[in-house]
Amino acid sequence: MANKWFETVAVAQRRAEKRLPKSVYGAIIGGAEKGLSLNGNLTSFDQLGLAPHVAGLQAERSMNTSVFGLDISMPVIISPTGVQAVHPEGEVAVARAATNRGIPMGLSSFGSRSMEDVAAVNSQLLFQMYWSGGRDVMVQRLERAKAAGAKGIILTLDWTFSNGRDWGSPWIPEKLDLKTMIKLSPQALSKPKWLLAYLKTGKLPDLSAPNMAHPGQKPPAFFGAYYEWMTMPPPSWEDIAWLRSQWDGPFVVKGVCRVDDAKRVRDLGATGLSVSNHGGNNLDGTPSPIRVLPAIVAAVGNDIDVVLDGGIRRGSDVVKAVAMGAKAVMIGRAYLWGLAANGQAGVENVLDILHGGIDSCLLGLGKSHISELTPDDVIAPRDFFVTLGDK
Repeated sequence: MANKWFETVAVAQRRAEKRLPKSVYGAIIGGAEKGLSLNGNLTSFDQLGLAPHVAGLQAERSMNTSVFGLDISMPVIISPTGVQAVHPEGEVAVARAATNRGIPMGLSSFGSRSMEDVAAVNSQLLFQMYWSGGRDVMVQRLERAKAAGAKGIILTLDWTFSNGRDWGSPWIPEKLDLKTMIKLSPQALSKPKWLLAYLKTGKLPDLSAPNMAHPGQKPPAFFGAYYEWMTMPPPSWEDIAWLRSQWDGPFVVKGVCRVDDAKRVRDLGATGLSVSNHGGNNLDGTPSPIRVLPAIVAAVGNDIDVVLDGGIRRGSDVVKAVAMGAKAVMIGRAYLWGLAANGQAGVENVLDILHGGIDSCLLGLGKSHISELTPDDVIAPRDFFVTLGDK
């Protein structure tokens, strides 16, 4: 039997591309327009170096920390990602892996598995919401999340419904009916291992959004849920403050890139914010999160928890983000590659890669704990870091 272990996230991605149908793989790649932000999220970390010591290193090192009031084994959080046709167990497999490695699980409103299923296997669930459906509907979703056992809410705001990709967008069907299956059959048949995994369960990929279901109704199809969100007027700061007032636990605003926005998030009483450009899927040309992180941390980091989401592929990326002030990072594509490559074990493999990379960096930098990292541990080019919206 072939060894399913992989040594880097890049290897997991190559295996995912080999295993997944073209449309599924393309949906994970995502991006927008020319892909400037998509590529920038990765290349920005490549431009940052580390400043190691050679003696006086620490024989014992630890990376446990706390963020959003949650105790976690390392500064990594599973970021919510939308409808997955990657693996039959979907977010449940991811949540189990997160539990086994001691980190929180972010679940998307557009997730393929219900919040109840995911909360049953991960006690640190962070449920992600969009401004969608009207206030009464959003209150119902908050109440459902609380009843399911969610520990916190992530409100995602970094989305402008960008259209078009220079490399082409994947075809995502409304539902898997007979006509659709015939159209997709060449892709599916060309990836027999992916297809067999679903056939063993007796089910095809579910393109519904169970966490967007209205009380007493069936889950909407993905594009039905997407239409509800797309046709909702964007929220004001007063709207966001209202939503925060409806939830008495940790409340995180995701998608912040500007200092002035970060201050508004702090002032409305949020527990934390995520510095993010939606993985490069949003407004193309938005700077990478690592470039805008220090200015945001300087403005609000003493008041609320600041995390970074975007471009994390190895432990050294985590270390660079924490050194520049992030309390933790969120990962998306990295764990999806692992899920595609080897299910729950593949996600655990990815998390182990990050853990090992963080530990190696702490050793080389002479640190005994993740909290000892500082900007002096990072080498950055002149004018690399930028400040947006500082009035």
